[in-house]
Amino acid sequence: ILSLCLLLSSQIFLFVFSTSHAACIKRDAQKSAVKDLQALTRLINQTVGDAISDLLLVEVILASKNMTIEEWSQAYTDLPNKLMKVTIKDRTVIETTDAERVCTAPAGLQSAIDAAVAKYPKGRSFARPSGTEDVVRVYAEAATREAADDLAYEVSALVYKHAHGVGDAPVNPSKRR
Repeated sequence: ILSLCLLLSSQIFLFVFSTSHAACIKRDAQKSAVKDLQALTRLINQTVGDAISDLLLVEVILASKNMTIEEWSQAYTDLPNKLMKVTIKDRTVIETTDAERVCTAPAGLQSAIDAAVAKYPKGRSFARPSGTEDVVRVYAEAATREAADDLAYEVSALVYKHAHGVGDAPVNPSKRR
């Protein structure tokens, strides 16, 4: 849906918040586009999402842009990514902000994640606590599969170290000797 919002941004200024709600800066020439966007908010369920209404939304936007599904598919390239889970003693030691993409606690964890990410081309990673169990979910992506895997293991090890991991520390199998 974010890429669809970016397609719409040529007509209006659109800011997407972590809750998927959007705010628009209106211009006289763009009032029609703003009305269209407001109508879309009644079509989709912004709280829990709905695959059928999301699919219909895709169809509406592609038709309004005279785009084929193939053209839309080419507008975005997925990077290799890896999702990992790190068991910790108490998930409440991990605190986040910015839609759970930035760790504010424990101290030093985010700066360590930032340093790890900086080593990988197109790298991005974040750690967030599970809402139901004492684990931290680590997401990583990078330019290559190997780099995404390496970054995920590196950030998982940082989470284990800073957040009092339980059990065996994460070890990248490709780095074992």
